[in-house]
Amino acid sequence: MSDPIVSSAHLVSEKAAELSEYEFGLIIAGHAFSRWMQRCMGAAGHQELSPLEILVLHSCNHRDREKRLSDICFTLNVEDTHTVNYALKKLLKAELITREKRGKEQFYKTSDQGTQLCSEYRKIRETCLVDSFDAIGGFDPDEIKQLAKHLRALSGLYDQAARAATSL
Repeated sequence: MSDPIVSSAHLVSEKAAELSEYEFGLIIAGHAFSRWMQRCMGAAGHQELSPLEILVLHSCNHRDREKRLSDICFTLNVEDTHTVNYALKKLLKAELITREKRGKEQFYKTSDQGTQLCSEYRKIRETCLVDSFDAIGGFDPDEIKQLAKHLRALSGLYDQAARAATSL
């Protein structure tokens, strides 16, 4: 058996070497995904948006429904609401989203300009990413669904472990 490919060999234990390999894969995939989102959004016409701002924009556009700050944070699994609130302010300033206040609640949704930007992002995604998957023979859709299911389950385990670590 070959040595595991990890970012921090001092964290590898006999109990879960594969977890260290998963974490390294998550680290490099996360950075690659962030880079991809920014380059794709840049090609769509907005180079100044951060990965979180891009995710918030897409969340606001999701299913063409208004969202509250808490809805966006919950969906994206972001604990620090201040970072999402800052992203919302930046998107409002860029006129990519709109805000409506109802009572004490603020509701956000994409503006026409934001919806158009998300559509352009999708076109670029199709051309640069989806078509590339097809060119190399693609991936089995069932395998991708299974991988996504495992990632969501593992994120729950990391959330539980974070809560446990907080109580130490």
